[in-house]
Amino acid sequence: MREGARRAHPDDLPRLAELYRAALAHLGAGRGGALLAEHHGRPEPVEQHLARTLEDSGRTARVGTLDDQIVGFASGRTETLPGGTVLGVVEELFVEPGARGVGVGEALMDALLAWFAERGYAGVDTVALPGDRLSKNFFESSGFKARLIVMHRELPL
Repeated sequence: MREGARRAHPDDLPRLAELYRAALAHLGAGRGGALLAEHHGRPEPVEQHLARTLEDSGRTARVGTLDDQIVGFASGRTETLPGGTVLGVVEELFVEPGARGVGVGEALMDALLAWFAERGYAGVDTVALPGDRLSKNFFESSGFKARLIVMHRELPL
């Protein structure tokens, strides 16, 4: 099997939307995932928001492939801090469960990191849910280190 990553194209939008919805379902099952999805998710119709990502010079979208079949996607964006520091943000990175562990995620992450590095960003941020050891390990294997822990408390309604 041959894994890879490439820039997403408008023809990929139906598959991107399908994978995005699968990623949301997966995210929603994790501790804090439903709130994270609501806070950072793309509203429906997802296809329109994904199409804008493809057109925005401050964002990028990549598809991960296995034998030329799209099995994952990743997106990133620019974030300029108030002091002028520019960061890259990995917004989404998802690989179908049956295609994990063979290098597709790594190819997607490498593609995002290259895009951020080409632009001279100071660093790259991403998130992992508490208890999601696989994601945390994946990000750490890509050179990420925790720099912030967000604490949350639900309130009675």
